[in-house]
Amino acid sequence: MKYFKKKDMLTHQSQKGCNGRVMVQQKEKWMKIEIVLHPDLSDALSNFLMEIGAQGVSQERGELQNGSGFQEDILEETLKAYLPHDVRVDNRIDALESYVNELMQLFPALPRPEWSTEWVIDADWGEAWKKYFKPLRVTKNIIIKPTWERYSPGGHDIIIEMDPGMAFGTGQHPSTRMCLQAMEDLILQDRTARSWRVMDVGTGTGILGIAAAKLGAGKVFCVDIDKQAVDIAGENVRMNGVEDNVEVVHRDVETIHETFDLIVANLTAKMLIKLRPHIISLLKKGGVIVMSGIIEQNREDIEHNFFAEPFVVLRTITEKEWLCYVLTKEGYR
Repeated sequence: MKYFKKKDMLTHQSQKGCNGRVMVQQKEKWMKIEIVLHPDLSDALSNFLMEIGAQGVSQERGELQNGSGFQEDILEETLKAYLPHDVRVDNRIDALESYVNELMQLFPALPRPEWSTEWVIDADWGEAWKKYFKPLRVTKNIIIKPTWERYSPGGHDIIIEMDPGMAFGTGQHPSTRMCLQAMEDLILQDRTARSWRVMDVGTGTGILGIAAAKLGAGKVFCVDIDKQAVDIAGENVRMNGVEDNVEVVHRDVETIHETFDLIVANLTAKMLIKLRPHIISLLKKGGVIVMSGIIEQNREDIEHNFFAEPFVVLRTITEKEWLCYVLTKEGYR
């Protein structure tokens, strides 16, 4: 089985120069990384590769069978990623090495991923990669649709246009899907949502803020400390036609002192714990926070910090090794 996600183009053919380094003659150059790893690490590593600039990641999982012909659990998967050839490529590889070391500390029972690299040149694929992406239903009502695809929505379908290849936040990762599910359930069941003020912390592509607006939230405030993410999120907000009630700002959330009915934070456990005191001050009494981006190994730390006053747990959602918590402050309205 193969899963494919891609920004631009790829691939094939390289040669070595006299200094032993792999050189290519064409203008467009890529570093191809092939990683063999346990399937439980696949989502985390593929999204990290996109975050450090990979122009495409494919996931390939073999069909392993035992001697009697019955399929067994698959213990190996292959990722293929393509990094642009620029001055930052060595830094990207160093970052990958550090991230794998962190994963091994979190998952000591799993085998360490192994990888190889090679230089490749741009093949004349045109836009053939787009065939791998079709509209994706991520919740009961929300459809994530690439801009080039046509889709006829059903009666209650909510369409979000979001092209694949953007780092973390196109609806394909479990943490994003769980946030979308929690938001859909919260906003659609509350008739007062039209007056809600919503904040998306660490907005990334802006997908969660866009979803909040399309689900019916009154005013949405998307914040990120990454200027490039803010620019991308702003473009996506305009592309989805929700710029009238979604504001995207380049700002540290700790400098914000307004209050909100709903806060969505798809971050790391470490960052959520760091922001806990400020989240409490930002959330209205009776307001709700949706927290995701948390892996199973960090469950105890999160629950120790958040399963206490002034928070009350409304819901826990799980998918694979990922967790999402829905909490209210001092009682749900």
